[in-house]
Amino acid sequence: MIFTETELSGSYILEINKLEDPRGFFARTWCKREFEEHGLNTNLSQCNMSFTEKKGTFRGMHYQAAPHGEAKLVRCTSGTIYDVIIDLRPDSQTYKKWFGIELSQKNTKMLYVPEDFAHGFLTLEDKTEVFYQMSEFYYPESARGLRWNDPAFSISLPSDISAIAERDATYPNYTL
Repeated sequence: MIFTETELSGSYILEINKLEDPRGFFARTWCKREFEEHGLNTNLSQCNMSFTEKKGTFRGMHYQAAPHGEAKLVRCTSGTIYDVIIDLRPDSQTYKKWFGIELSQKNTKMLYVPEDFAHGFLTLEDKTEVFYQMSEFYYPESARGLRWNDPAFSISLPSDISAIAERDATYPNYTL
């Protein structure tokens, strides 16, 4: 795998090395050794997936607060998403900055999201499926969220939102 750190310290774009032949290709999407070499969280507590019927649906911005912070490895297995992360580490040089990337079935890129980052995505195609590997179990009491359009972050999306959960649309303004 090819690891490219984004401008948000500790987050990475991962690209697979395809071993191709006439049948198609084979590629590794997870390797504990390679993640350890990059100083990334290698704990794998659960895997989740989401399926979204319609283009223009926004999910997020979600995270789990301490002591249950979670790292995520996000991959779009069908369709296309615009994936967004926000650095919520107050001691970070990139605190409150965001990063976005298109993940798709075609480009096969993945995004590593460290603990203490919020995560969300906008579907850019109908019938989109996203697969997540999580370093921590889900704890409802630690679940938190932010509005994608909170002025504290100034996130710019590539297209309009046509559907969003009431909860995700009504989080209060961010304060530390």
